[in-house]
Amino acid sequence: MSNATDAALPAEWDDDERMNFMFSDFNENRDVNTTDWDSKMDFWSALIVKACRDRGSVCVSLQELNKTFRRKERSPLGLATVIQSMARCGKIQRESDFAANVDCGWLHWGVGLLLVKPLKWTFSTLLGSHRVPSDASFVVIELVEEKASELLEVYRRSGYASRPVLSFQELCALSSEVCADESALCMVLLQLQRDKQVTVSLHDGEKIVKFCQAGQNKVAPVSDVDMGIYQLQRSEKLLGERVEKLGLEADKCKEEARAHLREGRKSLALRSLKGCKRVEKRADSLFAKLESIRGILDRIAQSQTDKMVMQAYQAGVSALRLSLKDVTVERAESLVDQIQELCDTQDEVNQTLSSSVTSTDEDTDELEEELKSLLDESKPASVSSYPEVPTSGLRIPGEPGLAGTDVLSSLPAVPYRPLDITAEQLEEELNQLTLADLGFQQKKTPSPAKRCEPAQ
Repeated sequence: MSNATDAALPAEWDDDERMNFMFSDFNENRDVNTTDWDSKMDFWSALIVKACRDRGSVCVSLQELNKTFRRKERSPLGLATVIQSMARCGKIQRESDFAANVDCGWLHWGVGLLLVKPLKWTFSTLLGSHRVPSDASFVVIELVEEKASELLEVYRRSGYASRPVLSFQELCALSSEVCADESALCMVLLQLQRDKQVTVSLHDGEKIVKFCQAGQNKVAPVSDVDMGIYQLQRSEKLLGERVEKLGLEADKCKEEARAHLREGRKSLALRSLKGCKRVEKRADSLFAKLESIRGILDRIAQSQTDKMVMQAYQAGVSALRLSLKDVTVERAESLVDQIQELCDTQDEVNQTLSSSVTSTDEDTDELEEELKSLLDESKPASVSSYPEVPTSGLRIPGEPGLAGTDVLSSLPAVPYRPLDITAEQLEEELNQLTLADLGFQQKKTPSPAKRCEPAQ
């Protein structure tokens, strides 16, 4: 933070009346005017965090803030109070305290990377002084957590994602777009160490960083296997660089041989060509070693995959054993028998219910017969008072009766013989009858003239 023009300042920065109030010092007693006190505190706290975020920094000091927020040759008078309040609220933390809260394994290299200046704040606090040193550096917790998440995401998207262990130099190059400098990177690594996402150790004077791999909740300590893989990967990288360098050197020798031939210096061309063959031989030897190392790394990766598969199988077997803990063949057979018994019981219940319905129908038939008898008994009694129907033969009035003889039997028998007449004759006789009927109707019906003649 160099000056106010480099930071994104609020719109009210040009309001002289408002800024005169903001640049004034805080009242020693907050209870005198809590509204103004809190308003000023919220303004500067938010502005400090925003200014650090815009610059990509995770640390801040009072000296830098006075330079950043300088306005019209004036610096805010209450920034020390703001820093103290933010520290009490946990929004910022001294670098020494921030490092001390991490595992002790960090301190043998982490404290060396941190500035010694924060220790002055620790000593002054122990001596009872409440003054904030202008050069004391504080870590903005919100920003360092954001940077830690960004760095972890950058690592997982990079080509190093398959490598759990990286050197500190490789990590510096990888985090160049996330952390502004090495000090910011150290703060971010401290935060990741606190979150159990990375672990840092020192091997042969070299700092190495191990990241938590996908599928793991926290990072495991650096093991001998990790160091062996790291050494192989380093050897692979060095051999690859040497092979590439020898290839360029061989190409250079060939160009020199061609140049000597064009100039007619055959002996020099042969010498250059021999040098090219020696370089190519060395390159082939190194390339064979490189392929061997790559083969070993491939086998290690395959073994790790096999280990993951075995762990998955083991977890599956454990889960299956747990799920089948109370399941046996005898218990299954017992359950099947119980189900069969219940089914038989249900069939018997259904049969019983069906027979009950049938008996109900029979009772209904009996009730219908009884109802019919009641209807017969309810017929009117006057019907029985009528005289009985005579059963003797009918007698013709005025003639002596034929005792014991039926009237019908006294009638002459109906003659029966076949008609000697054809169908044509019957049709002709029918026509004559029709014409006769028409003539008879004409005689009975008076003419219209006679009907209309007036009487004289």
